[in-house]
Amino acid sequence: MLNYNSEEIQSSITKFEKMLKTNLIYFFDAQEFEDIIIHYLGNGEHQLAKKALKMGLDQHPTSLEIMLLQSEVFIMDEKFEAALELLEYVEKFTPFDEEIALQKASIASKKGDHSTAIQCLHLALELSEDPIEIWNLLGMEHLLAEEYQKAVYFFKNCISENPDDYPSLYNLLFCYEQLEQDDLAIEALNEILEEDPYCEVAWHHLGKLFFNAGKMKEALSAFDFAIISDDTFTGAYIEKGKVLEHLGKINEAIENYEYVLTTQEPNAFILMSIGKCHEKLGNHSLALRYYLKSVKVEPGNEKGWEKLIDFYLFVGEEKKAKFHLKNALEINSDSILLWQKNAELYLKLNKKDKAIAAYIELLDLGQYDLDTVLKVLNLQLELFRWEDAFTLAEEANSAFPDTISIQLRLFGCCLQLNKKEQAKSILNWDTLTKEQKEEFKLFFPKLKF
Repeated sequence: MLNYNSEEIQSSITKFEKMLKTNLIYFFDAQEFEDIIIHYLGNGEHQLAKKALKMGLDQHPTSLEIMLLQSEVFIMDEKFEAALELLEYVEKFTPFDEEIALQKASIASKKGDHSTAIQCLHLALELSEDPIEIWNLLGMEHLLAEEYQKAVYFFKNCISENPDDYPSLYNLLFCYEQLEQDDLAIEALNEILEEDPYCEVAWHHLGKLFFNAGKMKEALSAFDFAIISDDTFTGAYIEKGKVLEHLGKINEAIENYEYVLTTQEPNAFILMSIGKCHEKLGNHSLALRYYLKSVKVEPGNEKGWEKLIDFYLFVGEEKKAKFHLKNALEINSDSILLWQKNAELYLKLNKKDKAIAAYIELLDLGQYDLDTVLKVLNLQLELFRWEDAFTLAEEANSAFPDTISIQLRLFGCCLQLNKKEQAKSILNWDTLTKEQKEEFKLFFPKLKF
């Protein structure tokens, strides 16, 4: 590995930067240029790396190592064809170069061609003396290709070689989750704990798996072991708080959540969790205080606003709920969750016009599902807005073809608007079931057949 702090490399970098400032031309050998370029790439100084590359190729036009660094920069700049052309040239001279295979895999992966990337990585694996990084890359490519079972093999290899490789562990657990193989995930975590009984990360994930399986006693025990392994591990305190809350041990849950506040900056989730606990205990003033803190700390957190608004509705203070909902939507104007809450609030207040407006906003935001469409249609029909209902029902009939609930409403709107021919093309009254006819009459009681 390149030692960026060695005196020799630092001397080369100082000399190179002096040359740039003075416009003098100094000679560097190929290895010096490699070190300089890698130094700048490692520090994210891509413009300086490119200057060193240009000068390096000018002074050493046959250096294959500098050419490989050039192709790497091409890949960073998404100049894939230029990179491939250069790699093909270098490959003529060094056909069994691991770096060429890795760069080709990187290009294929960035282009979404995971099968080609996997082929290139297997070639690199054959050429490599250190397979761990390539196992990880193969695991990621299979994961991206949604070949989770194949990805498992490579992530398990990484963890077997290095039990502290937590990114590979997270990816392994994700694969097991997608495969719905929680038992194998638990087995993998237990294998890690056999090697290292104080691995707080493994205990933490084991606890989450037990919690999801409804095994609260085992989950609580796992989180306790995570805390024993590292008493500053805030994630374990949070998860333990969730379990205690689920078990009805509210005061103990609050203690765990409050500990987190002593170790990190307050966040909406923790403040909201403490607020929920106080609400369960009937401490309404304390609950409100924490809910208000949560939206102040993270005004962009829609869940915090939702909990605050729900609280005001629960205690019967609709005006305050409305006030805070207005503030929430000014900050989170594209929040589907808050627009749903807005529609529910106005329905509760019997302000159907505003409820319709909120539901239409939801449709415009992409929440174009059958349930939301029917809610808007039903409100429009209740208010005798036949034209609006007809327009929406016609659109919905295209989006949800052969959906009888939409067709009934569109049929009724056509009759109300004297579009009898169109009504006939939608459905035949005589073929409707008794239940369908009753549903129709709920919205069009004055229409007789």
